Amino acid sequence: MNNRILEPLPVDLRNPTAILDDLEDAISGRRTLLPIPVQDKERAQLLRSSQRAGQPIDSAIALVMATSGSTGTPKGAQLSPLNLVSSADATHQFLGGPGQWLLAMPAHHIAGMQVLIRALIAGVDPLAIDLSRGFNISEFASAATELKTTGDRIYTSLTPMQLLKAMDSLQGIEALALFDGILVGGAALSRQAREAASKLGLKVVTTYGSSETSGGCVYDGKPIPGAQVRIREGRIELGGPMIAQGYRNSPAHEDFAESGWFKTSDAGEFVDSTLVVKGRIDAVIDSGGLKLHPEVLERAISDIAGVSSACVVGIPDPRLGQAIVAAYAGSISPSQVIEGLDSLPRWQLPKQLKHLPQMPTIGPGKVDRKAIAALF
Repeated sequence: MNNRILEPLPVDLRNPTAILDDLEDAISGRRTLLPIPVQDKERAQLLRSSQRAGQPIDSAIALVMATSGSTGTPKGAQLSPLNLVSSADATHQFLGGPGQWLLAMPAHHIAGMQVLIRALIAGVDPLAIDLSRGFNISEFASAATELKTTGDRIYTSLTPMQLLKAMDSLQGIEALALFDGILVGGAALSRQAREAASKLGLKVVTTYGSSETSGGCVYDGKPIPGAQVRIREGRIELGGPMIAQGYRNSPAHEDFAESGWFKTSDAGEFVDSTLVVKGRIDAVIDSGGLKLHPEVLERAISDIAGVSSACVVGIPDPRLGQAIVAAYAGSISPSQVIEGLDSLPRWQLPKQLKHLPQMPTIGPGKVDRKAIAALF
């Protein structure tokens, strides 16, 4: 095994395309990089120490992409040039061909990083908006308009929250309509959001994947070219050339026990040959002996008109073991939310429901469950 040194790669939200030459070196097999966020010094230091930046690493690895998480030690998915390029190629095949890319997500996360890599593979210079002050619709619309003047197909990746924010204004909707493909991932997209996007004629593609799979590898419930999906004992397992080479801080991890396959932490099933993600196996709430995937109730709440996002957690309860509680953001009252859940079994209704001005998040578009639990 040939080794080289794992180099930290600072990624600036104000100018993420500054790392393109570094990425080209990594994809070409010349360097091994650990993307770290310039604007989050605490997270950057955690990544440096947990992923052993500055120490030897197998030269077959191009990038070490950290998993997101609010506490604890992040895992570092070791991605080879083949992993990254196969994912980018498969995405272009699915979307109908290479094109111009707009980066509107943090590039130190895998979804944003893959936007840059797809652009490199397509041989184009990506546009990026400054995310240091959040997701600005005017800047997004201006960049989309500029990209459209190339005459090529144009693509972007967004979180559900970003998509909803853009769909809240005419300027945002007009910008979204310019794209030949809008990849949406990081969290589940509610049925009402999908239906609203469809009515507007927006070309939204829901994605499922992670750092361990070089980003999304299941689009609209179907594996992208080269990817494979199977269900074993209720757990989703993903396979293909885009699967990581284990974790930097745990290379022989049981999730990678079979070469070319990754055991996710999600439960799922096939409905008419389409993958349906039911929720995280380790997040199941046991309330009075009845088990609930919180994502099931979250989807039901998010599907109510006037709700923009929702989070369901279990909190300790002396009688039930765990009590089901929920928080949501949106324009309607808690009583209207409960009315909208009248088709659910009574035991699934939240024992407490909080209306928040906005949901706390970790990573791109992921609600911070620990922060929500702390509210109760």
